Amino acid sequence: MLPHRIVRAAAVQLAPDLDRPAGTTERVVEALAQAAARGAQLVVFPETFVPYYPYFSFIKPPVAMGADHLRLMAHAPRVPGPEVEAVAAAARRHGLVVVLGINERDGGSLYNAQLVFDADGRLLLHRRKITPTYHERMVWGQGDAAGLRVVDTAVGRVGALACWEHYNPLARYALMAQGEEIHVAQFPGSMVGPIFADQMEVAIRHHALESGCFVVNATGWLHEVQIASITPDPALQKALRGGCCSAIVSPEGVHLAPPLKEGEGMVVADLDFALIDKRKRMMDSVGHYARPELLSLAINTRPAQAVVGMAGGPPGAAAPAAALASTLSPCPVPAAPAVPAELAPVRPLDPTAPPPAAAARPAQVPAAQPARP
Repeated sequence: MLPHRIVRAAAVQLAPDLDRPAGTTERVVEALAQAAARGAQLVVFPETFVPYYPYFSFIKPPVAMGADHLRLMAHAPRVPGPEVEAVAAAARRHGLVVVLGINERDGGSLYNAQLVFDADGRLLLHRRKITPTYHERMVWGQGDAAGLRVVDTAVGRVGALACWEHYNPLARYALMAQGEEIHVAQFPGSMVGPIFADQMEVAIRHHALESGCFVVNATGWLHEVQIASITPDPALQKALRGGCCSAIVSPEGVHLAPPLKEGEGMVVADLDFALIDKRKRMMDSVGHYARPELLSLAINTRPAQAVVGMAGGPPGAAAPAAALASTLSPCPVPAAPAVPAELAPVRPLDPTAPPPAAAARPAQVPAAQPARP
């Protein structure tokens, strides 16, 4: 019999430092110390919290946001980099599993990235949001499915998605099928208004029920002076309020502590893993409640690359694709499930395989033509 596990989690709702972007990382490190003092073992921060979410892109047209975009690029962390190492060191110092959202810079592009640090400070997962949402496409590039992985941490099996990725049922199912025990959700917060908070609450509670896992969700917060610094227009300022719902939800879809919808703070709750079995014995959406012979998911887990070498080229040509992939892949590709391929609920997709042959169609008999007079 497995030992009874209880993990204390914290969802942190904070305002970034818009005036001094390096200050946001300092705020993360301070919050980690505070969470550790409250006995937390898992700490979650908002979407792209470091250095800050690109709120400007939500209220400004592309022609007017060039300077803001360039400033974000100048302060966006790289992986690895000093900001990442500072958080890793704090995780190691306090023995915390940490999930942090960052604006990642890679070359001349920015990405919405999620980082999962283990309690020893190791970076276990580095993934990018698959598809930026609406205005975000003017700021971030697209991610790939190489990061749709659940990782073993000191607190259990952890998976993560950002914001409206929770409206992508296939992305969620990819994590559910890997035995996700704790799901981390991250949203920007301080956007759209109360309806955004209501929608995300529905999304995270539904995922908890469907996956049979805990969900820890963190959203950001903007003070009034920060909202005014982003735009002086009172009408546009309304779009930068509300939309906060830092929360911790059980596998039964129940809040384990009151959600935080206003101001800065920290939601803390204990996760009793016995609730996972209690839920899954009734409804295991990737086990006894699945019908993989009818419905299954295929995933292309190959990392997206701008250049892929071709095997059999002339001397000095680019390395074969497999070798190149091994050097560029930010995280290993998960192994295929140990079940017959045709019955697996999730199957890695081989992007090099030829498309399946089209099913033969019955011969078409031409309609009889009327005789000419």
